[in-house]
Amino acid sequence: MDISINRTNVLTEIHPCYKIDVSYVLTSNPSAICVLFHIFLGSLSAITVCGNMLVIISITYFKQLHTSTNYLILSLAVADLLVGLLVFPLTMEFSRTSCLYYEDLFCKVRSTFDVLLCISSILNLCCISLDRYYAVCQPLTYRAKINNHVVVIMILVSWGAPAVIGISFILLGINQEKCALMANIFGLIFSFYLPAIVMLFIYLKIFLVAQRQARSIQNTTRQRTKCGATVSKMERKATKTLAIVMGTFFLSWLPFFLTTVLSFSHVYVPLSLFELLNWLALSNSMLNPFIYGLFYSWFRSAFRMIISGKIIQGDFTNSKLL
Repeated sequence: MDISINRTNVLTEIHPCYKIDVSYVLTSNPSAICVLFHIFLGSLSAITVCGNMLVIISITYFKQLHTSTNYLILSLAVADLLVGLLVFPLTMEFSRTSCLYYEDLFCKVRSTFDVLLCISSILNLCCISLDRYYAVCQPLTYRAKINNHVVVIMILVSWGAPAVIGISFILLGINQEKCALMANIFGLIFSFYLPAIVMLFIYLKIFLVAQRQARSIQNTTRQRTKCGATVSKMERKATKTLAIVMGTFFLSWLPFFLTTVLSFSHVYVPLSLFELLNWLALSNSMLNPFIYGLFYSWFRSAFRMIISGKIIQGDFTNSKLL
């Protein structure tokens, strides 16, 4: 995601792929480190695209996976696939450093895709957390509250809000310093900090309710020993799942946004650090398929059938996935 960076002392910056001359022109200087770095990032892009493509094919092909929750996961997979397909290559081709100097159409288009797709991915994660909240905390009214109509609205918001934000940055111009600062601050609040707080609160609530339900089952059953082991396993699984979901999200995105806040406070942050944290944030799109896909046994079964080419050999849309 693009941010405004103070250009003071920028001539002292060292970049593995570009050389800055006295006229602020970046000339290509592909060192061995640069080539290896781009090969590594290209591999991450390929893994991101392939992983999310597996999720998309699985949900669209197998009828068993046609559920409200999985439609939200499908929307997330589409956003993450486009991050791997568009944002990764564009960011590799013209790094943040070069776009600091060239305010041309290419940089604006790249920034729009960056903002739109990354924020869409975050908002889709937030919608999935809301879905899980009603499924765990209000199971009796879950199907009534999270129906197909509500899911469609969630998906539209997850894509519509980022589109408005991304296009606004181009249409408004953001030339005046005060306007740029306000736009960046509100962008940070509504694109990350507010969704992150909502997700953290929701998952904490889910975990507490799951623990309370597990203790209730343990207290009312006669087979305390046998059920106690089951409940303990349930609690460990719930804890592990929530830790993976929230831990991966915050480890990926929080360092980048915290560093961005520091840059607004006129704290000098090396450009190389910004680029590193930006790639760390983008890697969340690569990890999401493993978290929301491979964690469930029916997705693993679907992946095996797709990778082996079995779905090409016949009609398996009604297959029972274990």
